[in-house]
Amino acid sequence: MALGLDARELTPLLVRRVVVAAAETRSFERAEVVIRGVADLRVLAKTVERVVKDVGPELAARRDADPRRGDALATRPEAPPELAVVECDGGRIRTREPGHGPGVHGGGEGWRETKNAVFIRATRVASADDPQPEPPACFGDHDHVAKIVATQALSAAAAGPPAAGPPGGSRPGDGPEADGPAAGEDWRPERLVRTVLSSMADSKGFGRQMRREATRRRFHEAKAKAFLGDGLPWNWTIHEEHFGGFTPILDFIHPLSYLHAAARAVHESPANAWDQYLAWMGGAWRGEVDQVLEELRAWRAKLGEPAAGAPEADPRKVVATTIGYLENNRGRMKYPEYRCPGMPVTTAWMESLVKKMNYRVKGTELF
Repeated sequence: MALGLDARELTPLLVRRVVVAAAETRSFERAEVVIRGVADLRVLAKTVERVVKDVGPELAARRDADPRRGDALATRPEAPPELAVVECDGGRIRTREPGHGPGVHGGGEGWRETKNAVFIRATRVASADDPQPEPPACFGDHDHVAKIVATQALSAAAAGPPAAGPPGGSRPGDGPEADGPAAGEDWRPERLVRTVLSSMADSKGFGRQMRREATRRRFHEAKAKAFLGDGLPWNWTIHEEHFGGFTPILDFIHPLSYLHAAARAVHESPANAWDQYLAWMGGAWRGEVDQVLEELRAWRAKLGEPAAGAPEADPRKVVATTIGYLENNRGRMKYPEYRCPGMPVTTAWMESLVKKMNYRVKGTELF
């Protein structure tokens, strides 16, 4: 049957079904199809839209409510986690202007940034010495590295054509396992509970939301605490203002991408560029950032400073950008120190959510 009723006249069970269908599909129209096929009810797309707009603010209020309230979404756990991991990242979606009807408006100005964070309650394995002093095989595998670099939204690291691999097509590892241990006991933390927070708020508002969520889940009381992000300044502003007791860790994938680009910039030979990348990437993994910077500065002296208006792919600009990135983040690149207490060194848990977030808010990964 068709239900053209006001959203508040629907039964609580039907409201719940509508909300779940709307959250798991790409549009109100698709939600209508799902409800008709699963529940044998024809709830019009406009009714789905009304329900979502009514329930959304209610869920937001319950999200922000004191966890001691009976209707709060979050409940206070009995004990703090052994390891608390917070990862955050930004995304971009196109939006419409209020009151302008369906579709995306504003042309190129229609892009807005989303803020995303994941809170991981995890177990860990602590070690007296670095449990993995050498990089995972996947970071020495050309095909795998090419995929990593291709997905990084980094102006310098993404510049230029795809790099060639080692001579003869050989690869330094068979069957790479992402972020896997080289040998011995698997030191990587194990995820127990995951909580996701996403918002269109600015960084100040989102930082307050993140702190509130972490406090509810007793993250600040954990024995070990890690805060991971990329090089965006707002990540580290949130860390300084709300997560000062957490160890700041730069996602290793980002310096890897910059160093890959710099190696390509200073060597014309693909084989030499690959060897240079392996040396610099390995140095960064072992925490030898000062040595890597020293070598990059030597290349900068040899190549010279980039001219004003130089393109992003100019080798001088790629090297200068990489040096700046490492200098700005060197204090968050002490990777052996992070692995010893069993902390993660990549935002893999955050990245695994990207496709889900894109599906929910975009319905496609084309933009």
